[in-house]
Amino acid sequence: MKVVAFNGSPRQNGNTYQALSIVLEELRKEGIETELVQLGGRKVHGCLACYKCFANKDRRCARKDDDMNIFIEKMLEADGIIVGSPVYFSNVSSEVKALIDRCGLVAKANGDMLQRKVGAAVVAVRRAGATFTYSAINFFFGISQMIVPGSSYWNLGIGWEPGEVLNDAEGVQTFRTLGTNMAWLLKQLNQK
Repeated sequence: MKVVAFNGSPRQNGNTYQALSIVLEELRKEGIETELVQLGGRKVHGCLACYKCFANKDRRCARKDDDMNIFIEKMLEADGIIVGSPVYFSNVSSEVKALIDRCGLVAKANGDMLQRKVGAAVVAVRRAGATFTYSAINFFFGISQMIVPGSSYWNLGIGWEPGEVLNDAEGVQTFRTLGTNMAWLLKQLNQK
């Protein structure tokens, strides 16, 4: 089993990365392979609404001018997907929004190709807007017919400067519980 996580923050070692690392550590403890992909700060474009993905039905976005199809392929190969984002004006980063919009449309165009994969949102926030960001990511999972595990609280951690999220004891515990619950769910779904 494998989980791919996307760090939607341009701060490669910032609070979103730290939060994702906690979840991934718990998954690895349970014997699940993990991969962390740096999404934030990379050149990714928004959806053009060209709907060529519906005509092509090749599980790819018709745009070829960025790495989105690499990200989509990583999602297809994984059993679980984690999308991590900082809070930008009470929502996801622009790179996460591009991932949601383009991968979401390609998934719909190809028979809900993410259906029954496990999805989890991870949010790093300075102060407010985290639940809107958490919801935006979970809306993507829901419309993609993915299965979302819960935790002891919403999957968010508070911190401003890189690393401060590690001082949020409740957030750290929430991320650990999320990793444990996600591992349990993946194992349940993969029983033969």
